[in-house]
Amino acid sequence: MGTGTSLTARQLLGLLVDPGTFTSWDEPLGPEPAEAGYRAALARARERTGTDEAVVTGTGRIGGRAVALVASEFGFLGGSIGVATAERITRAVERATAGRLPLVALPVSGGTRMQEGSAAFLCMLRITAAVQAHRAAGLPYLTYLRNPTMGGVFASWGTLGQLVFAEPGARLGFLGPRVYEELRGVELPADVQRAETLAARGLVDAVVPPEELREVLRRALAVLALGATTAEPRADGLDLGLDLDLGPEPTTASGAGTGSDSRSGSEPTAAEPPPAGPGTRPDAWEAVRSTRRPDRPGTRELLRRTAEELVLLDSPGGRDGALVRALAVLHGRPALVIGQQRQEPDRERPFTAGDLRAVRRSARLAEQLGLPLVTVVDTAGAELSAQAELDGIAVEIAHCLTTLLALRTPVLAVLLGQGSGGGALALLPADRVLAAERAWLAPLPPEGASAIVHRDGAHAAELARSQGIGAYDLADVGLVDVVVPELPDAAEESAAFCERLGRAVGTALGALTALPEAERLAARAGRHRRLGDALAGRTPLA
Repeated sequence: MGTGTSLTARQLLGLLVDPGTFTSWDEPLGPEPAEAGYRAALARARERTGTDEAVVTGTGRIGGRAVALVASEFGFLGGSIGVATAERITRAVERATAGRLPLVALPVSGGTRMQEGSAAFLCMLRITAAVQAHRAAGLPYLTYLRNPTMGGVFASWGTLGQLVFAEPGARLGFLGPRVYEELRGVELPADVQRAETLAARGLVDAVVPPEELREVLRRALAVLALGATTAEPRADGLDLGLDLDLGPEPTTASGAGTGSDSRSGSEPTAAEPPPAGPGTRPDAWEAVRSTRRPDRPGTRELLRRTAEELVLLDSPGGRDGALVRALAVLHGRPALVIGQQRQEPDRERPFTAGDLRAVRRSARLAEQLGLPLVTVVDTAGAELSAQAELDGIAVEIAHCLTTLLALRTPVLAVLLGQGSGGGALALLPADRVLAAERAWLAPLPPEGASAIVHRDGAHAAELARSQGIGAYDLADVGLVDVVVPELPDAAEESAAFCERLGRAVGTALGALTALPEAERLAARAGRHRRLGDALAGRTPLA
């Protein structure tokens, strides 16, 4: 890790904004400090950097979209924040809020300016209050942490972005290594404050090279802008209800189609057979085996094939971990997606307590951004280990359930493949649930259920067939609303299946976002109150 980012504030702004669109908001600063040495240091910094302070603010366009920008200049006294610096940042945030503009902050700083002491230190509260007001107004606030971002900046406005990106290799932390060693008497391990380390722990959303940042911001802002009008009809005339032509019709809980052919101008897909009705449901054990095929499409493939805009975010365990997080536009509908990435034969992907904490953080983020949340379930189960117990994995599952149940934004769950145990259940509280035809949900994998009932794993197939774990069985008990066909198996038609499921997701999101919030939340509460009643023979509550 270097001693400072290689790009100046203006160089980075030049990479990000559309040519010729940046307009400075910077105004002359207050009186010079009384102390001669500090005045001389400021003069040298101005001459060296060509800026009058450690921050540049203004407005510009990214991909044609107007944004407000705050960019630190590390060459100016290490990007440190003094009272005048804080006032400039605060005014820029307030101006962005008043203008209803998304705000992109690009900090690089050693922290508080020591020459100004406590007065400058307290100004972190001033900036943070302005940022909080901006976020409370429902406006995007995105940050990009550059090398280094330390101290009060890191512990306040630098990490308050609804999305926090970081420069590769950037040093990010509370105390710098020199101060840490002086105060503690030991060296700080080199990788502790590395951007990649924080991303792997879910503290940074993505590590992005400067030359790729413009496109990441463009995509993120495109998704967020759509989120502001997510309940509006699509420009292409597609309906908001569940009547989108999906090719082979998904089936509802009764096994009937959803009426795809009723949309004006749609043509039935005669080349493909109709989906299986309740009388021809896939064999449960064969379905379990199908969902374990290594060539079956998972969450990442689904997003790659269906998203019109996609920003993949980092998760605990990195890009090879069990959790996928993304901002996406799916058939014209913006959403924040959190999904489980299926395990591969040569790569175990345990779903950890850290993953579950990231799920909750992502759910709250969706609510803050006003975006629907899409959860994708495809897991062999939560992590089973002594460390998982110490990490409180069961407690984290419980907290995930309550977080999703209470979320005010629309929630759509997709049961894509395996749905084993609490790790699957944690992502299932939703307003509506779609299921792939061969997907399944069970308290344990069939082998585990067999071990409990028969004290061996030899009766796994029998247990799978008797426990009601298949997609149509789950529709019978009120969990699944729409079953998306596999013709005959998603692994054998990945592209077509992903397109079919993607359309179903877009249609369901349109229907959910069109509902008034109070009506949707009341329906969610009633839905979960009645789960399982059909199987038990109870009369659902009115």
